[in-house]
Amino acid sequence: MDWKPHAAALAAKAAHPGSDWWAPIRETPRHLLVERWFTPGPCGWTAVDGPSQEEVWATAAYSDTTLVTRIGPVHADHAAPGRTVTGLPTSSSTLPGLVVTMLRHGRLTPGVRLLDLATGSGYSAALACHRLGDGLVTTLDIDPYLTQAAAERLARIGRHPKAVTADADRELPGVYDRIVSMVSVPRIPTPWLTALAPGGRLVTTITGTGLIITADKTDDGGATGRVEWDRASFMATRAGEDYPPALNDVFATARTDEGTVTLSPFPVLDVMQAWEVWSMLSLAAPGIEHRTGTGDDGSRMTWMLHADGSWARAHMGAGERTATVHQGGPRRLYDLLEQIRWRWLDHGELPVYGAKVTITPDGGTTLSRGGWATTL
Repeated sequence: MDWKPHAAALAAKAAHPGSDWWAPIRETPRHLLVERWFTPGPCGWTAVDGPSQEEVWATAAYSDTTLVTRIGPVHADHAAPGRTVTGLPTSSSTLPGLVVTMLRHGRLTPGVRLLDLATGSGYSAALACHRLGDGLVTTLDIDPYLTQAAAERLARIGRHPKAVTADADRELPGVYDRIVSMVSVPRIPTPWLTALAPGGRLVTTITGTGLIITADKTDDGGATGRVEWDRASFMATRAGEDYPPALNDVFATARTDEGTVTLSPFPVLDVMQAWEVWSMLSLAAPGIEHRTGTGDDGSRMTWMLHADGSWARAHMGAGERTATVHQGGPRRLYDLLEQIRWRWLDHGELPVYGAKVTITPDGGTTLSRGGWATTL
């Protein structure tokens, strides 16, 4: 494959000629790091073999797109081409534009020691090696196959970062000037602060939100920073091969139970596409699973589900501007959503983006802005 024109086109989308990341993108053969991946379909995820479909491979690898490489415990490398797999994505090669955004927030100046959390395909480590040099980059993932495969493929393209298999929530193998995480966390793990050098900087996203947090280590062992105005969403950290199963039992209840019925003054909202609202709601009630659909009568529908048994269902007929809401369980999830939507109308914005971040030495993470505050 003549990959260089494709990489140049990707660099034009994900960076610009004056950027520190222009050359790394242009000179990194991403296709050699992602030989197989999954594409979604109506019945699950289908494995695609790049080397056997070179044009498809080039188009996918050099698009500014996330390529899903693992579904549940099944990596695309181990799935027969055309095979359909069901489950949740558990690893991917993140879209290059977002990788660059996270690395840029890390302020990777020459000489800094970087910990790249969540190895995935190894693409973020490859870009970082180009910028810093191999000896200053460590890449870590909980999955031994991912670190092994990435290390082998990185070596083929002449990159040799230190690849470590470990749990990012536990003791980290070294001291670093920068920690940039390509996986989300519910709050800052204490081991990150321990492994961060004095004055070091960490960059991560918060699970279930679109929030990017940047923070610099303080003298007391904590850190201070802010929620960036950029937005991003990554897979959450996991302790095993897969994530917990979807809340299908709660969904079955939410589909049929009448619960408490109210009328909302707002139209039905696809919360996952409303980043400010979604982020604010996730901070207020972490762990909500959102689903959308269409009723038999063509009405717009949305469901909110939680592992504690709380649920909400809202629908809105064609031409209508208000929604009928059904809720049940120990909490009224839709009421929380409406409180946030009212706040947005009252203030013209929500306080999550641009918030100050204060992290205590034990990882306690507080966001605050304009009289609003929450601790993760």
